[in-house]
Amino acid sequence: MKVTVKYFASIREAIGPGSEQRETRATTLGDLRDELIALGGAHADSLARGKAVRLALNQVMCQESTALTDGAEVAFFPPVTGG
Repeated sequence: MKVTVKYFASIREAIGPGSEQRETRATTLGDLRDELIALGGAHADSLARGKAVRLALNQVMCQESTALTDGAEVAFFPPVTGG
């Protein structure tokens, strides 16, 4: 299936492009995260397990167990803090 992946804040700064189209075999958001980590480099560093990363599917905050659908928009971003 084909999905649009968007990166925000420090994740985008590390990876480079703010978004990309990807072909994936992932069935959940967590599977997609693992596929991206497997690419190595900035993807692995920014999305590594143990790092706090928030996910959204079609602009709705979701858990990693959420099912991925063809044509979906997936966003990865670090948690936001404020003062």
